[in-house]
Amino acid sequence: MRKRSNGKIESYHSIGSRDAIRPGSLWLAATVVAPGQSKVVPLRPEFIAKQDGAEKQDCERAAVARWHKAHGARLKPLRPIYLADGLFACHSVVQMLADGGDDFILTCKETSHKALYDFIDGAEPERHQEKIRKGKTSQTFRYRFIAKVPIRGTEDSALVDWIGFEIADPKGVVTYKTALVTSLPVTKSNVAEIVACGRARWKIENESFNVLKNHGYELEHNFGHGENFLAMTLAALNMLAFAWHTMLDLLEPPWRKAREAAEKRTSFFAYVGTLTSFVVFPNWAELLDALATFTIPPNLLEPPKIE
Repeated sequence: MRKRSNGKIESYHSIGSRDAIRPGSLWLAATVVAPGQSKVVPLRPEFIAKQDGAEKQDCERAAVARWHKAHGARLKPLRPIYLADGLFACHSVVQMLADGGDDFILTCKETSHKALYDFIDGAEPERHQEKIRKGKTSQTFRYRFIAKVPIRGTEDSALVDWIGFEIADPKGVVTYKTALVTSLPVTKSNVAEIVACGRARWKIENESFNVLKNHGYELEHNFGHGENFLAMTLAALNMLAFAWHTMLDLLEPPWRKAREAAEKRTSFFAYVGTLTSFVVFPNWAELLDALATFTIPPNLLEPPKIE
C-alpha cells in the first residue's frame, strides 16, 4: 500500500523481470530474449512470497534458486545463457549455475562489487575496439576483459571472466558504459557477441513489460487484489495471454496476417472485441480472415432462421 499526496490510500503490486528485480516485487518473470530479435517469449514466473514453513521473508535470490531448480533441467537441452542484473552477480547464484553446467552473463558494476574490482585494480586487461556505423555518424565500441577473477573476496570464491564495455561518440565522449561477468571464455573474437547478448536483457523491459503495460494488456490496471492469491492469478493469466500471442506471432501465418492488418496491437484487440460482440464465427480461421481482410462473409450476417 502507499499513500498519495492527496491522502488517498492506494493498494498495488509490482512485478520484477528476471533481469531487473525491485524490492516488493510480486514475481520473477523469466523471459527468452536474443540480440537482433524483436520477439521475446515469457516463461513460467516464480512468485516472490513467503514459503510454507519458512521463518524468513522470501527474497529475489531465493526465488531464482527455486525457479532454476524447477525449470533448469527442462531448458538445459536448449543451452540457455542466463542474463541478470548485478543483484544476481553473487557467489551463490554463480555457483548454482556452474554446478548445473549452465552459462551466464551478469551485470557487475564497481559500485556493487568492491572485492572483484579490488582484485582487478592495476591489472592490464586485454582490449578490443570496433567502429560501428550508425546512420550518418559512427560510434566506437571499446571492450576490456580479464579472465578468471573472483566474484567475492574469499578463497573459495567462484571465478568469472570480467568485461568492461563503453560506447564513445565521434568526438571520443563516452555515452554509455557497463560491465559484465560471464562463465563464457572471453576472447577478442567473441567479446562483442557476448556483450550484445548481455545487453539484450533490456528487451525484457522494452519488448515485454512495456507491451504488457501500454499496448492492450493493461498490466498496470487493478483487476483485483483479493486476500491471498487473486492478484498473482490475474497477473499470471495476463502473462500467459502475452506468451500465447507471441507464439502465434512466431508460428501462425493467419494470425500474423490479421495482426499486421490492424497495425497496432491495441487496435487488433479492439477489432476482436467488436467483431465477436456482433457476429458468431463458426471457427477460428474465419475470424482471423475477417480481421485480416476487414470483411465478414455474407452468410454470417444473415439473421438466424426461426423454424
